[in-house]
Amino acid sequence: MLRTMTGPDSPDAARGHELPMFPLGAVLLPGEALPLRVFEPRYHELVQRCLATDGRFGVVLIERGAEVGGGDVRTDVGTVAEIVDHATTGPGRYSLACRGTARIRVVRWLLDAPYPLAEAEPWPDSEDDGGWPAARDRVVAARAELVALWRELADRARRRATPLPPLALPDDPSDCSYALTTALPLSEADRHRALAAAGPVERAAILVEAAADVADALRFRLQ
Repeated sequence: MLRTMTGPDSPDAARGHELPMFPLGAVLLPGEALPLRVFEPRYHELVQRCLATDGRFGVVLIERGAEVGGGDVRTDVGTVAEIVDHATTGPGRYSLACRGTARIRVVRWLLDAPYPLAEAEPWPDSEDDGGWPAARDRVVAARAELVALWRELADRARRRATPLPPLALPDDPSDCSYALTTALPLSEADRHRALAAAGPVERAAILVEAAADVADALRFRLQ
């Protein structure tokens, strides 16, 4: 289940720092690239503010509703995005290259005027309890099974399999767990569950469970 936005009457509403927010229909993970095409006037103003300051804004998943027009329901766990490159593509339009940097938790949503704003606080992972190496290996094995099933499915269909992204695993457990999340073909709901996990070991358990569901679907197609 997705974790929904914190209301303005939350007991935590006094904490957090104001951050421009860009709700999307997709999850952004720390360390992940995010290309964006901006054309709505409110987000044009958001980009102008970011470019004039530190280039940072928050990204959260839209649980219900659409990216365009407002009126959406948003989750309360997201990621800080940093603009690393940009280009003007027309009047009021930008093409952005961004990257996720750190996980945040929304304390309170502010008025969407002229663009979404929230008070948000950093939410680092819990400390690794020593079980990370074994947890990491289980995820790597689950991904290898998906690769084998996908190749078998492609062989039967006599077409070339679309490769999964290559694995490049950092040493840091949190960074590695996010890299593994990015390297798996998961739904946005499962990616959000992984983002909202307490730490890398819990995140790995979510990834193994989600990968097993994908493997079951692939086996069904192979029957």
